[in-house]
This record gives sequence, C-alpha cells and structure tokens, in this order.
Amino acid sequence: MAQFALTATRRWAETPLPLRIALVYLAARAVTTVMMIVAATQSTAFSRFGVEPSLADFVVGWDAQWYWLVAEEGYPTELPRTDSGEVAENQWAFMPVFAIAAKVIGLPFGSWGMGAFLLSFVAGYFACLALHRLLQDRVGRRAAMWAVVFFASGPIAAMFQVGYAETLFLLLLFLALDATIRRRYAWLYLLIPIMAFTRPGILAFALYLGLHGILRWWHRRSDPLAGREIVHIVALGALATIAGFSWQVIAGVVTGDADAYLATELAWRRLWIVGGVDGFVPFDGWIQASHFWFAQWGLPTGWGPAVLALLIVAVGAGLLYLPQVRALGPDLRLWSASYLLYLLAVFFPQSSTFRLLLPLSPLWGAVAVPRSRVWRIGVLVVCLLGQWTWIHHIYALGNTFWQVP
Repeated sequence: MAQFALTATRRWAETPLPLRIALVYLAARAVTTVMMIVAATQSTAFSRFGVEPSLADFVVGWDAQWYWLVAEEGYPTELPRTDSGEVAENQWAFMPVFAIAAKVIGLPFGSWGMGAFLLSFVAGYFACLALHRLLQDRVGRRAAMWAVVFFASGPIAAMFQVGYAETLFLLLLFLALDATIRRRYAWLYLLIPIMAFTRPGILAFALYLGLHGILRWWHRRSDPLAGREIVHIVALGALATIAGFSWQVIAGVVTGDADAYLATELAWRRLWIVGGVDGFVPFDGWIQASHFWFAQWGLPTGWGPAVLALLIVAVGAGLLYLPQVRALGPDLRLWSASYLLYLLAVFFPQSSTFRLLLPLSPLWGAVAVPRSRVWRIGVLVVCLLGQWTWIHHIYALGNTFWQVP
C-alpha cells in the first residue's frame, strides 16, 4: 500500500502542470454539478426556478438574464422608470464583453446559455492556471496547487458554471496582476480595456497601479526603476481611471441622462433601503447597511458603524501583519487593499457580497501556506460545505431578498 501511494505521488508530480490543474478543476466541477442536481430536486414552486428545474435553468438564472438581455437587445436609450418615477433596474448595470462573447460562442449551438456556460467554464480553467502562475513564485508550487484547489472548490464555485462574468474577469485580473508583478506592462494596454467592459472593478486596479508605482519608487535604489517603466505605470494608471469612468459617460451619452449609470446601480440598492436612496455618496453604502442588517437581526442599530470600524481595522491588520498574507508579497497585498477600499467606497453589502469578494482570490495563497495536511483538508471541507450552503439557498430556495447571488 505504501509503495502504491509512493508511486501514485510520483506519477502525480511527473504529470504536466496544466493536466494536473485540469484534473483538479474537472473534479471540482463534477462536485459542483452534483450539488446543483441535488438543489434542482429540492427546488419547489416557492423558488424562482420552480419545480425540478434543469441545470440549463440555473445557467441563465438571476443576473445571467440581464447579460442575455444585453446580448439580445442591447442597452435602452431611454431609462425605464418605476411607478414613482425613479430609474428602474436595467441593462446599464451590466458590462457588454461577457454578454456579447457568450452570444458569439453560443451561435453554433443556437443558445446564448450554452455560450455563457462554455465561456465561464473554460475561463475558469484558465483562471486556475493563471492563479497558480501568480502564486507559485511566492508560496511555492505545492501551496499554489492547494490554493487552486480551494479556489476551484470554494463557496462561490457555482460561478464557474453559470452565466455570470465573474470567471472571465478573474482570468483577466490574474493575468493583469501577473503582468504587473513581472514588469510586463505592455500587456496591460490590452487587458485593462477588456477588464473595464467585463465587470465593474477596474478603478480598484487603477488604485493598485498607483500604489504599485509608489512602492517601486520607494525601492528604486535596491530595485532600479527605469524611466520607461515610470511612463508605463503613469499611462496605465490614467488608462485604467479613464476606462473606469467611461461606462458612466457612455450610458449618459446614449440615454441623455448624465446620471444614468449611477441611478441604475442605485435602483438595486433601493430594494434594500426603506425610504429610498437620495443619491450616490462614497462609503455611505456600508454605513447604511450596518444600520439595515443590525435592525434585521434585532440588534441596536447604533452598534453597526462601530462593528464596521472594528471589521475594517481587523482586515487592515491582517493584510499588514499576518505572516501568511505577507508571504504573498507586497503587490498582491496592495491589490487586496485596493479592491477592499473600492468595495467600501461603492458597494452596499448584501447577499451578493460573497460573490463580489471573488477578486480577492489570490488570498487563497495565504490560506494554503500552512503545510499541515489536516489544515488543508479541513479548509477544503469548509469550502465544500460553504459551496453547498450557497447553492442550496441560491438555487434550491432562492425566494427571499437575501438569496440573490
């Protein structure tokens, strides 16, 4: 038995890395598929998916419907309104790259849903390859592989198999982070515009580039900073900033309403805030949410901002001082801080929060650093339990306001 285990371990180590990651990824997708099949059998008439939905129904469920609408009808030139005259939910909240790419891929099958599934599925595999490349020089190959296992099997792993833009954005993000860290800045001129029109978040990357430039300037004596690199970093930061605001400009030009994009995004927030939302104020969403959720839990709402402040301090301390996180290197920590600050500035935390944390996936490398087999298996078990919890509530139940992915 010991000899068999040793032989299997040796053969696994000798297997080409892309194939190893493919086997891990396919095994993770098989587990997710089984969970979704079970969820389909548990779905009732009270679920938005009805009785015994198919896996295809899950693929095009929830926000995938909006991407499908973008692909089929484009964007409205006149913003839809509610009975009270406020801007209603519409396609302007969803970027076009994933929607159009899924339509093109789905043409041979005559199905946008099939195109969306294939795009998410394939992009997820390549995202695993890119994540391993991003982490292996920092935490080692074995820990990087475990990080891929956690990433592919994580609580939100259903995103690899449904019509959401998440996995495509993650692939682009991991490539962009890797290019930045390896100082291959020229690739970012291609990646940044595609990222900007795939999913919101490019402004966080603009902030990261600024911090990356400051870090390189600070260490310029030990790590020479060439003049052309300064030009690249400044130009790319400007490109990411312009790209980050361009969708608002495009929406304003097409609809004739300069506030079209922000008003559209706030249409979803109004579903949560009693009394409505007056307008967008940076960082106000989390304060509003702290009052909202504490009221939902029957706790004093005055505690909300205090707990939020403690959470921010704890997360910041973790990024600064935890040795497992420090092992990832300064760039991945700067990206994590930039994205968290971006979420803090623009987001209202609710049931989609876990999905929106996916761009922090490089932090799986920190989780994988401890070499204890018990620890790593334990993390995987927690990932799978979290995944089932997510799939059960989002797809089997999916009938209350906090069950929106």
